[in-house]
Amino acid sequence: MNNKTIAIGADVGGSHITCAAIDMAAGRLLPGTQKRASVDNNADAATIFGQWALALNGAIAEVDSSRIAGIGFAMPGPFDYVRGISKMQHKFVGIYDIDIPGALGGQLSIPLPMRFLNDATSFAVGEAWLGQGRGFGRVVAITLGTGFGSAFIGQGAPVVAREDVPDQGCLWHLPFDKGIADEYFSTRWFVNEYEKAAGKKLPNAKAIADASATDEIAAGLFVQFGRNLAAFLGPWLQRFRADVVVMGGNITGAYPLFGPAYEQALSEQGLHLPSRTSSLGEDAAMIGCARLFEEGFWEKVEMELRRML
Repeated sequence: MNNKTIAIGADVGGSHITCAAIDMAAGRLLPGTQKRASVDNNADAATIFGQWALALNGAIAEVDSSRIAGIGFAMPGPFDYVRGISKMQHKFVGIYDIDIPGALGGQLSIPLPMRFLNDATSFAVGEAWLGQGRGFGRVVAITLGTGFGSAFIGQGAPVVAREDVPDQGCLWHLPFDKGIADEYFSTRWFVNEYEKAAGKKLPNAKAIADASATDEIAAGLFVQFGRNLAAFLGPWLQRFRADVVVMGGNITGAYPLFGPAYEQALSEQGLHLPSRTSSLGEDAAMIGCARLFEEGFWEKVEMELRRML
């Protein structure tokens, strides 16, 4: 019997890394194992890997190391997820084209295998496994924040190369209205549209949401956002035959402001599937990428990832 039932999940962002130990057999994040370290994505490779190792070693120290199967990383792209090599040039330039398992391994307290998955896909896998997508066969997950992330999950595993999903499961770059989806379903849309309409600037979507109780312009933007989101997302939900939509990211905190318009616009397309906001929050990506070490699951994911090469 395999006793390596724990994996470390690591969510890598531009300013931090957060990691925790996940008990794959029990299907839960182990309390007290979550560690976080600040990261300077403009630093050189040695500094970046040192900052990552600080958090990773902290999480490893909290559990019986003989039970750890490996480390799963939720990474932004572009990235070679099969080989573990960053292709980012807009951030983390210091680790561009570096073999991460080879470079980082020497800084860990124990040698461990490493596997990698896109951060939005990791969020989706986590929610489909232990969150709001649990029990549904076909899950579409989106993240609404600084950017627009997406993933399509079938029977728990990401679908990235099939006729009923966009290439790599990515929606952000697809055309919408006068631009691309990322320009309409992210924080900067709220900031830009509010400034154009109100003649003054608010710093983010939360500030605009906070103003919406007494500001008709702010309230109207959320209604418009909801209708736009349904208009864009609806055809893909139909094509994929989705059972549920799970939303994460900072903007989803304002779901009561845009959700009714979004749900009504979906209904007008004949779509009546549930839409739920994330129950796992920031833990979702760590949980999702840790699942890469569950027996049998990696084989499904790796097959899909190789289709992207």
